[in-house]
Amino acid sequence: MILEHIDSPADLRSLTPEELAILSGEIRRFIVDAVTATGGHLGSNLGVVELTLALHRTFDSPKDVLLWDTGHQAYVHKLVTGRRDAFSTLRQSGGLSGYPNRTESEHDWVENSHASTILSYAHGLASAFELQGVDRRVVAVIGDGALTGGMAYEALNNLGHSGKRVVIVLNDNGRSYAPTVSRLSLSLTHLRLNPSYIQARQRIRHLIRELPGVGEIAYSGVHGLTSALREVVTPHTFFEALGIRYAGPIDGHDIAGVEQALTNAAEWPGPIVVHVLTQKGRGYAPAEEDDIQRLHDVKVKVAPVGATEVGGQSPTVAGAAGADGLSPAAVASVDEAAELPVTTYTHAFTRALLRHAEADPRIVAITAAMPGPTGLLPFEARFPERFVDVGIAEQHAVTSAAGMAMAGMRPVVAVYSTFFSRAFDQANLDVGLHRLPVVLVLDRAGITGDDGPSHHGVLDMALGLSIPGMTVFAPSSAPEVEVMLAEALSLDGPSMIRFPKTPAPWVPSGSVGAGLLARQVRTGDGSVCILAVGKLLAAAEDAAELLMGEGIDATIWDPRVVSHPDPAMLADAGHHGVVITAEDGIRQGGAGMFLADALRASLACGAAPPVVHLGIPRAYLAQGKPDRILAELGLDATGLARTVREAVAELRVNLDGPVPTTTAPSVPATVTAKDGVD
Repeated sequence: MILEHIDSPADLRSLTPEELAILSGEIRRFIVDAVTATGGHLGSNLGVVELTLALHRTFDSPKDVLLWDTGHQAYVHKLVTGRRDAFSTLRQSGGLSGYPNRTESEHDWVENSHASTILSYAHGLASAFELQGVDRRVVAVIGDGALTGGMAYEALNNLGHSGKRVVIVLNDNGRSYAPTVSRLSLSLTHLRLNPSYIQARQRIRHLIRELPGVGEIAYSGVHGLTSALREVVTPHTFFEALGIRYAGPIDGHDIAGVEQALTNAAEWPGPIVVHVLTQKGRGYAPAEEDDIQRLHDVKVKVAPVGATEVGGQSPTVAGAAGADGLSPAAVASVDEAAELPVTTYTHAFTRALLRHAEADPRIVAITAAMPGPTGLLPFEARFPERFVDVGIAEQHAVTSAAGMAMAGMRPVVAVYSTFFSRAFDQANLDVGLHRLPVVLVLDRAGITGDDGPSHHGVLDMALGLSIPGMTVFAPSSAPEVEVMLAEALSLDGPSMIRFPKTPAPWVPSGSVGAGLLARQVRTGDGSVCILAVGKLLAAAEDAAELLMGEGIDATIWDPRVVSHPDPAMLADAGHHGVVITAEDGIRQGGAGMFLADALRASLACGAAPPVVHLGIPRAYLAQGKPDRILAELGLDATGLARTVREAVAELRVNLDGPVPTTTAPSVPATVTAKDGVD
């Protein structure tokens, strides 16, 4: 195999066109095998094989800077920069990151897993090199929908105005997670897909080629003329109006053609766009046939992988299309919605939203290029006129929702928790300041696992709790999602429902709360009270069972609505010797500290018990399985039991002395989930 001998970009430069074609097939087979075994992004990487080879043959990385947006399309880049043997650990704890990662290779510059940012990095790098008098070329690959994000346009404007020397490779696969939402993306494909234009061009080319003696020369001239005409019509005008040179579109799977275009672009003294057309999922039938996401990402391998080019048996993979497995087919009625399976929090949200939307025509669902993963595809199918996908533009999504709410609609904005931080200003001032009834549904909250530090959703509670008037819900089970969505839709102001991507516990109706009230899960002996937020309720219950054998009978409360601590819960907690708060959000400024402040305020006439806060530390946590990461942080049942045991023991020691206020028992981990006692 040729791939076995590729350990650095330099190894690519001696290959013949025939060898490059063989290598492209080997890379596709390797990626399919690797990703279906470990999970990861498939379709986007299958589409950039030839483009990546051309980039590394044309430019001299790492002297020349290659940047990727979005970062999940960089697997081929990782392969040809010496990380082939590490792919068995892709997205595993301590293994290969699913994105570019500065700690892995000198060829990686940024971990760019949030879309639409790379052109801003490119502008900064090019500016620095210019100031330093350094001759290093900056190449930014932007694609898979990233050019639908507003930040990319801000950077384009600055690049054109400043004239910085940056080669922008527009990887145009017409898609992001699903078909791209953008007027620009429509203009990029309008002319080349116009049937009249294509048919006329083909007829003229055929007739000219038949001219005796001069056919081929005339054909080349007409080909150049039609290419020039295409540039005049679209998208030439758009980019050059910004001061950015444009070249293309060209076939992104033609390595020689891409290399020639890149070589020419590298000589341009300012910013230039090289527009390449690629096919997401190319060379792998299941991806090519997936009309929704081209197998944008897959979960785990469920069948052996055979040949993945022409012929061979294709494996079955679990794709990301649909609402985490829910069919995007039309949902005809609320009765059908009730029959949807509920295995995750996302499923529960999908089912509840469909039920409410059936009864309330004011409900509008909004997402930012992620209708499938956030569970909105069934909603889109059932209520297409009330569904809005804004593209990769979370800021716009939230402010647009604010406008809808001002006009009397009931917008529900569903995004990943990690992407909510992009729209904090809009949630604070456009929604919160105006006290508008916008429901923010934050999926993948807490420790998400395989995607690493940029995707852990640990800031949402701290951010939401800092917005005046924001009601913050944290469901601990699937039925709680449905109850909380109903409550959120009835409020006069903004609300947030945050939940993890892990399987959702299914509990009987008697184990579900109501309204804005907390729920007492377990009554103890008064020694210790655990306030367990959201997902960590299950760990707290298991910890209580472990402690029973040691004579410690813990009280447990599910706060449910963190922003509105139930007075009954606070009163009960105040009668305990020590209070433990546990959350899967950031500890500093998070739910625990918010609840502790409320506890102290509720006991103004008496001393509050000491409070130990357990939560996510102020650190960037690498990828790994969520349960393993939580265990390392002391946020599993064993860790919670240990904290309770030590806190109760210390309390007993100090019964005749002052209440401890400065030191908390430590968690034996590199970073700790708690670092003090209030």
